[in-house]
Amino acid sequence: MDRLDNTVRPYAWGSTTAIPTLLGTEPTGEPQAEMWMGAHPGAPSRTGRGTLAEVVDADPEKELGPASVARFGPRLPFLLKLLAAGAPLSLQVHPDLAQARAGYEDEERRGVPLDAPHRNYKDANHKPELICALTEFDGLCGFRAPADTADLLDGLGVASLKPYVDLLRAHPEDAALREVLTAILTADPEEMSRTVTEAATACDRLGGAYRPYADIAHHYPGDPGVLAAMLLNHVRLQPGEALYLGAGIPHAYLNGLGVEIMANSDNVLRCGLTPKHVDVPELLRIVRFEAGDPGVLRPEASPDGEEVYDTPIDEFRLSRYVLPEGSGAHDLTLPTPQILLCTAGTVRAGALELAPGRSVFVPAHEKAEVSGTGTIFRATVRV
Repeated sequence: MDRLDNTVRPYAWGSTTAIPTLLGTEPTGEPQAEMWMGAHPGAPSRTGRGTLAEVVDADPEKELGPASVARFGPRLPFLLKLLAAGAPLSLQVHPDLAQARAGYEDEERRGVPLDAPHRNYKDANHKPELICALTEFDGLCGFRAPADTADLLDGLGVASLKPYVDLLRAHPEDAALREVLTAILTADPEEMSRTVTEAATACDRLGGAYRPYADIAHHYPGDPGVLAAMLLNHVRLQPGEALYLGAGIPHAYLNGLGVEIMANSDNVLRCGLTPKHVDVPELLRIVRFEAGDPGVLRPEASPDGEEVYDTPIDEFRLSRYVLPEGSGAHDLTLPTPQILLCTAGTVRAGALELAPGRSVFVPAHEKAEVSGTGTIFRATVRV
């Protein structure tokens, strides 16, 4: 197996302390948002044999296993991350596989450069993802029931929000959500900025259920995404709890440290809380206008101690082992590729000792035995 040397991405929304604290390093004062573990071309992990992308490219069947290559092609199908949010990320959705393929082919045909700021589809893959909290973790996930959102908006006492309140109370669920989100994103920018500012002041005054939106408005003053965020369920995960974000589900991460895993894609359609391009017509085509419970996941334990976060897709499978003192060794050998990440204690993976934040890549069929006292996350695929 290969010890991984991973890149930390300094996105502006990142926490300045969460990842350094986990790694036991000194904060630099700069945001440290994401640590990438995998073979993504944007920041592939480094090994003693070259980058992980180079290692996989040199012999895909040996590194990934024949079953994974046959199912997903000659590349690692997932990207594992440590994600540390110190400020809200952009409000966003991801396309399903058919939408991603069609969107990518259309932009390629029209000659839109891959690095163009208005490009929506960077590849032809979907981007389902799972976030598992290591600390208390705040996020937004899926639409709240329209009637409940109407009550929330009405409670602000902002006159310019009354048309949205009326729409949410007068229409069927999907039509209500579509009309209100469309109205928010296509309103006159100056008028919307005034409405958002007035709503944010009320949120700050009222506190309670309004507090998350006051905090969002502090980071993004006047942004229509503040009102779009109020259409969504606010979720606070406890350590060990997770959220699965499938295609078309609007979401944003607000604050906290977690382990994130996703299909290997960069396809994002943004709804707000960002200076980046927002393609409203394409966004509205991708969003699933369905209200419902955000569906907090808790791991399902198996007899060998593996705790699995069950999701409906195959490009990734995330689980963890919480190893108590004296628990002995666990054989994790699989016919598929794995990344093992320690998040607490000291865990030995084969001959390598892992402290918190350290990780290894295990090729398919490679002997993988872990022991020690601590917590280790296991990322692989289903075939």
